[in-house]
Amino acid sequence: MATLTQMLAQPKPNRLRYPDRRSVYWLDQLPPEKTGSTTTTELTPRWSELCRSKKFYAQVTISPVWEVSEWALKAVPSNRLCSLAQPRAPAVGWQPDRLLLAPLNRVAQTAVATSRICQLAQPKRRLVLEGSGPKSKPVPMTHIPCKASAHIELLASPKSDHPKFEGERSVCRPVSRAALNYVASPRLHELSSPKERKALFEGYDPYIVSRAARSASPSPRIQQLCLPLPRKCSSN
Repeated sequence: MATLTQMLAQPKPNRLRYPDRRSVYWLDQLPPEKTGSTTTTELTPRWSELCRSKKFYAQVTISPVWEVSEWALKAVPSNRLCSLAQPRAPAVGWQPDRLLLAPLNRVAQTAVATSRICQLAQPKRRLVLEGSGPKSKPVPMTHIPCKASAHIELLASPKSDHPKFEGERSVCRPVSRAALNYVASPRLHELSSPKERKALFEGYDPYIVSRAARSASPSPRIQQLCLPLPRKCSSN
């Protein structure tokens, strides 16, 4: 059996000895020349099977009467099946629904309504609109005079203005003489001028060290962090 070294030492086969390579695969021989004008395609058995139309099965109507097997006729239910077959009992305290038209006793049939019950039995008086449209005014069907309480009269009265309310300011207000003769200072001119925008990194020198960085002194904590770790220091 050849070793891996001997196998790798063998020269690679020359794949370019066939000049007319008409396929993407390497062939042992040249493909036959075409004589016809069209290409004939041969269907595989799987393609022929997929080309066939699907078979539609008619729906079989199942009879509603099922045949009971002999074993089911001779079956004996267990105690568990008998307990599950029993209907569920109603909850404790359940009462059946009352009848929609309960019979009235003689006392209720011969009762005489009081004046208060007759007053409560009257329908509510609703407002009726005269005509239709945004200018229609509600007109009560019956006007019942009633005396409003002091609290309702207090809430119905409109709120008065504050004693120090001076009214709305005029749109055209006079400008004072000091504002007309005012001269802006150089600082105001500087603030009113638009801010100059520079391009990114324009005029930026990364090698410039500030004066504060030159005169800075490290803290003891920074000096401690600058030292190498003791476990990385060699004893030699």
